[in-house]
Amino acid sequence: MTETFGFLLSDTSRLLRKRFDERARQHGATRAQWKALLGISRHEGINQGGLAELLEVEPITLCRLVDRMEEAGLVERRRDPKDRRAWRLYLTPRARPVLEELHATADELMAQALRGISGEQTDMMIDLLHRIRDNLDPADTQEASNG
Repeated sequence: MTETFGFLLSDTSRLLRKRFDERARQHGATRAQWKALLGISRHEGINQGGLAELLEVEPITLCRLVDRMEEAGLVERRRDPKDRRAWRLYLTPRARPVLEELHATADELMAQALRGISGEQTDMMIDLLHRIRDNLDPADTQEASNG
């Protein structure tokens, strides 16, 4: 049972990532860009180090990603007035429609994935996945309840 559950969870996650990547490429974007754009939109003015931490990537990896997004006109770097060595990240007007397209792509993919599953079943699955995640990472649960 445990091996089957772990395999199915991993394989489902892999397929969701793969299908999202295929669809995102049609919009000229990547899943990594979507996650970064989403992070910036939720934390407008976040510095690069904070975004790297949020996305759980190395700062140099994020720097290259931001370079590409800046070249594409999606992100603007501004000097941090409190720390001239740091950069703050902001979405450009050009990024908003891309972000909306990627949100729609994610919504369509989830609708496809959940086809034939009732709202009640979806809610139950989400609750169970939260419990599993909390069992595996109780520190995150504690931080969230204290935050």
